[in-house]
Amino acid sequence: MAIPATRSTFKEYCLRSLGKPVIEINVDPDQVEDRIDEALQYFAQYHYDGIEKLYMKYQFSQTDIDRARSNTVGDVATDVDGTTSATWYEQKNYIPVPSSVMSIVQVFPLTDRGGSSMFDIKYQMSLQDMYDFSSTSIVNYEMTMQHIDFLDNILVGQTPIRHNQHQNRLYLDADFQTNYTAGDYIIIECYRKLDPSTYSDVWDDIFLKRYATQLIKRQWGSNLSKFQGIQMLGGVALNGEQIYTQAQEDLNKLEEQIQLAYELPPMHMIG
Repeated sequence: MAIPATRSTFKEYCLRSLGKPVIEINVDPDQVEDRIDEALQYFAQYHYDGIEKLYMKYQFSQTDIDRARSNTVGDVATDVDGTTSATWYEQKNYIPVPSSVMSIVQVFPLTDRGGSSMFDIKYQMSLQDMYDFSSTSIVNYEMTMQHIDFLDNILVGQTPIRHNQHQNRLYLDADFQTNYTAGDYIIIECYRKLDPSTYSDVWDDIFLKRYATQLIKRQWGSNLSKFQGIQMLGGVALNGEQIYTQAQEDLNKLEEQIQLAYELPPMHMIG
């Protein structure tokens, strides 16, 4: 069995699964490409093997700072009777993100609590209380660090973020006048869809192969359904409606399977 490792071999695999070259698959090559793109999109959206969790860093430039301190073109709003109008502005407090990023979970805060200075509280606790683990309980250390983290969240807090994968933008609802300067870094925790051209093993995923095959089969049935009832030579009649129905039933089963067995919990994808 030929293991698909490229887009072209994957396409041929799906067509052979439907009967090529023994029977003719009445689907245009462009339609096959569209169905493969649809299968890849669904695979990345719902299958945990279609994405990867990673951490990405970004360094602010002066262009980013200047843009974030500016506003969009004003949007004029008028009340119901048309007597009063107001102009609304939106701050351009965003940075571009790659289109492959599906969701951003969090932006790690930039604090100085993790420094190695002798005045750092962790350094002082380690120096005074944790030089010997045999005589010091780590419970007190853990409780103290949780309390410090709690105070940091209350008094400092974290920068609110907004992200939509169709915008390719990460909005940082922060004061760019004081919080960020050119040269600063931020680190994001995000989910990114796998690129099959880089990770060729994606093409051999059993779910992706089955799902793409059924999408092409449904397209085949849709094409033939336009000639429903027409008699061919020898009295053979095309039954595209049956092919379409069978493919749709298999697709429904596969989509139910991915929700039950392969989909990540929704809370892990909030961003």
